[in-house]
Amino acid sequence: MSARISVQEADFDVASELARLEALGGGGVASFTGVVRGGDGLEALRLEAYPGMTQAALEEIAAEAQRRWPLVGLTLIHRHGTLPVGERIVLVGAASRHRMAALEACAFLIDWTKTRAPLWKQELFAGGSTRWVEPRPEDDVAAAAWDSSAEHGRP
Repeated sequence: MSARISVQEADFDVASELARLEALGGGGVASFTGVVRGGDGLEALRLEAYPGMTQAALEEIAAEAQRRWPLVGLTLIHRHGTLPVGERIVLVGAASRHRMAALEACAFLIDWTKTRAPLWKQELFAGGSTRWVEPRPEDDVAAAAWDSSAEHGRP
């Protein structure tokens, strides 16, 4: 099983990351790319992390995905630093011989990354105001649904 897990400041190339997963010959690749969304005067998002701690958490999340689904590969990249509106934040990808395993693993990876990776987000607005992003209850519900699943597959 081939895994690429990274916490980084630099942007990533989605096409090359997906090509790496496709080249593994699994038959199905699913992915999710998160970007900084704009609106209401938002200019950027600052993501703070302790890279070593965040890396370890992402590795644990990836290991759990590997236990639950028959994956041939996965990618889990999360950026930190100050990212303007439209910049990529996160990429998760999963490759498997079967589409459902790839799709479910991809959903699991983003749900658990969003709620379990030690990252702090601060919104930066025009005019200099800032606001810390609070956890959203719906993200916790989505992640908790995976907790109740002892077997692989969506609960």
